[in-house]
Parts: sequence; C-alpha cells; structure tokens
Amino acid sequence: MKKEFSLTASGITDLENELEELKSKRVDVAERLRVSREHGDLKENAEYHNARSEQVQLELRIGEIEHILRNTQVIVSPKNITEVELGNTVVLKGSKGEQNYTIVGSVEADPAQNKISNESPIGQALMGRAVGDEVVIKLPAGETTYKIKSIQ
Repeated sequence: MKKEFSLTASGITDLENELEELKSKRVDVAERLRVSREHGDLKENAEYHNARSEQVQLELRIGEIEHILRNTQVIVSPKNITEVELGNTVVLKGSKGEQNYTIVGSVEADPAQNKISNESPIGQALMGRAVGDEVVIKLPAGETTYKIKSIQ
C-alpha cells in the first residue's frame, strides 16, 4: 500500500528547495570523486571514501524527497473551522500558560517551531476536538490537561 504524505504548501516549497540544493551538490561530489580517483589506490584513499559516502547519502535523500513529493496531499485549512484538522494552529491554555501548535504531517513536523505531527501524542489528542474542549495529553513525563482556547 502506498503511503500518502500530508504537507502544507510551504512544506512542499521547503522540500522542493532542498531538492534543488541537493541536486546542485551532485556536481561538486562527482568532481571530488573524479579528483580522488586520480590519486591512485582507492582502498586506502580516505578522500574517495568520504566523497563516495556523501554521494550515497545525497542520492538517498534526493530519492526520499522525490518519493514524498510524488505522494503528497496538500493540506488545505477549511474556511469554517469547527474542529482541529491538519494545517490548523491551535492555542491551548494550561496550568503553565498558553501553548500554540500547528498541526502538520509527520514529514513537516518541527517541535522547535511548534509544528507537531498529527501522529504525535499531542496531535492525536487534538485532532477532531473543538474550541472549549478539555484535552488530556499523555506524555512520557505524565499527563497534562489543556483547554482549547482557539483554532485558526
């Protein structure tokens, strides 16, 4: 079964930019491989092995991004927001103040930017909930209760 990835328009743009950057690095890596081959014996040529390793990693990431982009469903936030869905930003009120989270697909998740996956414990607890609902989020550190203040 083919997995479909959910990404926002900006997430797709970010991946397309990364893909172009990686493809442009191919030329540099190929040149480093060519130069290192000229140094003779490849068995003990660290420069060659480093460039070859970089080439493998580069090609794997290019393949991964191309696969994701071929199988992407664009997240479109509805105009009439009644419950939490992919692409929404949710404001939660808890005992330690307010928290904002944007619900995104797993590929685009970045907790440092408050972008959480719909598959994460917080994302799963929020999906389908409405403004005013109390949500109990179970994390390894314990349970925390939040109230959904707004959905954007």
